Amino acid sequence: MEKSSPCCQPSKPSALKVAPSIRTPKLPPGEAKKDLTNGMVALDGGSFWMGNEGAEAWLEDGEGPVREVKVNPFWIDCTTVTNQAFAQFIDKTGYVTESERIGWSFVFHLQIPPAKLCKLRKDRSVQGLEWWVAVPQACWKKPEGPGSNIRNRMNHPVVHVSWNDAATFAAWGGKRLPTEAEWEYAARGPHKQWIFPWGDALVPEGKFKCNTWQGKFPFENTGADGYQWTAPARSFAANDWGLYNVCGNVWEWCADWFSANWHVTESSVTRNDPSGPQKGERKVMKGGSFLCHDSYCNRYRLGARSSNTPDSATTNCGFRCVTDIN
Repeated sequence: MEKSSPCCQPSKPSALKVAPSIRTPKLPPGEAKKDLTNGMVALDGGSFWMGNEGAEAWLEDGEGPVREVKVNPFWIDCTTVTNQAFAQFIDKTGYVTESERIGWSFVFHLQIPPAKLCKLRKDRSVQGLEWWVAVPQACWKKPEGPGSNIRNRMNHPVVHVSWNDAATFAAWGGKRLPTEAEWEYAARGPHKQWIFPWGDALVPEGKFKCNTWQGKFPFENTGADGYQWTAPARSFAANDWGLYNVCGNVWEWCADWFSANWHVTESSVTRNDPSGPQKGERKVMKGGSFLCHDSYCNRYRLGARSSNTPDSATTNCGFRCVTDIN
């Protein structure tokens, strides 16, 4: 596979000024704890082998070296946060996402009606990633912009949420975003260094196990795996620890700042429940999305990773939450 630029993820311009988010009230302590772990699975923690060094790895992303990492016990959502759960958060808090305040978000070109796409392409496509278009008014409740809605997608992952939006949602519910180590430990399950939760073949015996790009990227997605764009959050079989769609469907935000070498240069502090560098410019994303295809980006693997700026949002990125086991 020919190596290309970071990933098929556009970022908001660094010069873009975003108004501070409104403060969102957290649930009263009793209410927050009442249903805190509904839809979550408790993991005992322990040691696992993190990263990847195989022929398919992007070593420049910092996938390797494979190293033994320990994580503490924690709870993690079985699925990514859905449109329904996010809508309830909005209803209770009045929160306005960054895409709504900015007035646009990134939409994949084939998700835009052709007539509208022709008008937008000239000034609003991303140079070098022309399959991404900055669509006015696109946001979590209008994923493809004006005229679109989520009425038939309430059980799908919420998208067009920035890292800041995701962290706010998590804190409101008494949770947090997972560290990269927690995410990969949970996604791998009990299997040592499998490429995917089900083994090493993406489509074993011709059976689709996740939602990725089928066809010629970025011009034709056949939807042979059952879905052209997002799939419901509980699609396909869960991994051995009960987590759904940890490969494909939507990228998932993690708590860590991204670095390609921090885990190498600071090995003494990156093996025991690591939480990433103290500072950075981009946040880690894991799991890949429905846009991943091995002709361009095979980062739907468990050991793969990517990143984006914490104010960026796209039509193929969501999140799930964790909380500590006390």
